Amino acid sequence: MTRLGLIVGLMLLAGCGDETASVQGYAEGDYLRIGLPTAGQVAEIKVARGGWVEPGDPLFSLDRSAEQAAVAEAEARLEQARHQRDNLLTGKRRLELRAIEAQRAQAEADLRLAEIQVRRQEALIRTETTSQASLDNARAIVERDRARVGELSAQLAFAREGGRSSEILAAEAAMGAAEAALDQAQARLRQRSAEAPQAARVEDVLFRPGETVAAGQPVVSLLPPGNILVRFYLHPDQVGRIGMGAVVALSCTGCADDQTATVSFIAREASYVPPILYSRDNKNKLAFLVEARPTASADRLRPGQPVSVTLPPSNGAAK
Repeated sequence: MTRLGLIVGLMLLAGCGDETASVQGYAEGDYLRIGLPTAGQVAEIKVARGGWVEPGDPLFSLDRSAEQAAVAEAEARLEQARHQRDNLLTGKRRLELRAIEAQRAQAEADLRLAEIQVRRQEALIRTETTSQASLDNARAIVERDRARVGELSAQLAFAREGGRSSEILAAEAAMGAAEAALDQAQARLRQRSAEAPQAARVEDVLFRPGETVAAGQPVVSLLPPGNILVRFYLHPDQVGRIGMGAVVALSCTGCADDQTATVSFIAREASYVPPILYSRDNKNKLAFLVEARPTASADRLRPGQPVSVTLPPSNGAAK
């Protein structure tokens, strides 16, 4: 007979015809089975069975060499994108402005010289010492140089007002993409190690360094103090005495004298314990599973420990 069957059998015997309505139950735990969303080889185990962890304490980690390399690559790409953006905003932009300014200054000097040549040609034409063609050529040079000055002035104004805005926007977009890639790489790296979600006792360590685990497979089992409960079974004629929220008294070896628990679950259907076919002769084998959570510290309760449960009076049942 299994341990559960033995406990239930004792419970049923204790409940038959007992006016004090004391039944036998046992302590159980709602374990936190901690795994990771990715598969891999266990690199480190940071805890031991029976130890205690606080929220945020490291539990274990999987091999992270590939994820660490991906983070380093993403950081390098982000740095490259940042330099390209800064280069557009600062260094290269200043050099381009200086080059355009120098070109415009040269064009202005050429224009002044061309205007002087036009005035000379106009003076010479009056004395008939030059040809009309020479004057026309000098005037054409002035117009050409004036257009060149206007072109360079427009380029300079455009550059000063953000003539490279489209390139800057593209560089900023590239930097944003690099930042997102780094965030993803860091998130994948974080998924290679596990931390305690709350204070708990380490109940079991299921893998050792060097072993390979599948995605989502538990590696460490934790039991927070608040996750200990008591399970017991009631006959159909007993289950009506209690309801959700009812308080039952607990008694076990090492427990406090005034230990109580609050009913948190009552099965809606009876089950056979042990499972047999229902008949009129064995209807008393039917029982309802009930769970109750200790109202005070249950650090002395251990999963599997037998617990005697005393039900409240019939008129004290919760509705």
